[in-house]
Amino acid sequence: MELTTNIAQKYSEVRKKTMELVSPLMPEDFIPQPIIDVSPPKWNLGHTTWFFETFILKAHNPNYKVFDTNFNFVFNSYYETIGERVLRDQRGNLSRPELKKVFAYREYVDKHIKSFLSEGNYDEDVLNLLELGINHEQQHQELFITDFKYILYSNPLKPAYTQINKDLSKPPSSLNFNEIDEDVYPIGYNGPNFHFDNEEGEHKVYLQEFSIANRLITNAEYLEFMKAGAYDKFNFWLAEGWDWLHKNNIQSPEYWFIKNGEWHYYTLGGCMPVDMNEPVTHVSFYEADAFARWSGNRLATEFEWEVACRHFANEIKPENNFLDAQHFHPIAQENNANQLLGDTWEWTNSAYLPYPKFKIAEGAVGEYNGKFMVNQMVLRGGSCATPANHFRITYRNFFHPDKRWQFTGIRLAK
Repeated sequence: MELTTNIAQKYSEVRKKTMELVSPLMPEDFIPQPIIDVSPPKWNLGHTTWFFETFILKAHNPNYKVFDTNFNFVFNSYYETIGERVLRDQRGNLSRPELKKVFAYREYVDKHIKSFLSEGNYDEDVLNLLELGINHEQQHQELFITDFKYILYSNPLKPAYTQINKDLSKPPSSLNFNEIDEDVYPIGYNGPNFHFDNEEGEHKVYLQEFSIANRLITNAEYLEFMKAGAYDKFNFWLAEGWDWLHKNNIQSPEYWFIKNGEWHYYTLGGCMPVDMNEPVTHVSFYEADAFARWSGNRLATEFEWEVACRHFANEIKPENNFLDAQHFHPIAQENNANQLLGDTWEWTNSAYLPYPKFKIAEGAVGEYNGKFMVNQMVLRGGSCATPANHFRITYRNFFHPDKRWQFTGIRLAK
């Protein structure tokens, strides 16, 4: 009973948080999809609700009546097992269903989930699915923040989502490297609490002695890379990155632009001069790797990152800049703030591959992570858009190396 009460409360809190995040939006804000990577806010609201309807109510409540039979086609993301779906690049064409119907859909499913839990006709597997759905929605809370930032940036008026507190910016500490001894280290999740299947299965990894930077790379340091002409020097770039650079005419991080001879950037607080103290963000893996080469260093592997995090930041603290802090922007931190947790996701030099004990679950849930383990790089650490209670040190995020719309940053190793 206590477990049910706890998960019901968590469900309610997460669903409420999503609605708080979209509350500043105008009705017109819920529809645009400027690029394929970005989903409209309305679709995110519907999709997260569809997840609970499909995997909990339809599958485990025989008396449940679906809200709208078309919604399985509209809000299915990539689950081939479930059936046909609107293609990803067509989500911005969904002027219908109307927004008020999507809000009604959320209320309808929330009501039935609450009733389902109160009746108690389920087993532990269903509770685990519900926990997965809650964490899935938290992933989409982060996606909403990053997607909506790109949507507003694509608007010629470049409006603000919220106010950004620029008074938080502090001069960062000197860039130093912390040494980690050669050893065999445990990697991966080991415990009873929720975790994704891609981090499951603690296993041993041998690491040579290495050192890792005590903080993230700043905008000022990245600007030196730009001023040195590194975007025009092929020897710092992977061949694929060099091709991507020229194909897309990349010369700076995402959201940066010149105004009156000075660098500015778009933030969720609107356009403003680049704060040189802050961690650089919205860079691709190609850019992170090139910066590391230019500086005479490299990116850490995901195993090195995890070991370093266990050494220097083994718990999430209130001062970590996650979504809960509501800064919606990386901040410059001073003194001993190593920024391993929060602020920006950190590109690692590790391909997204299965751990030794990884197993794909049966059914549609098995499509959650496993089928994406190709041509992607691992990121670690969480960001200013990641809910704190959704994150773990073993959390493995992953994106294709050209992606920049997430809060992605750089930490050096050697």
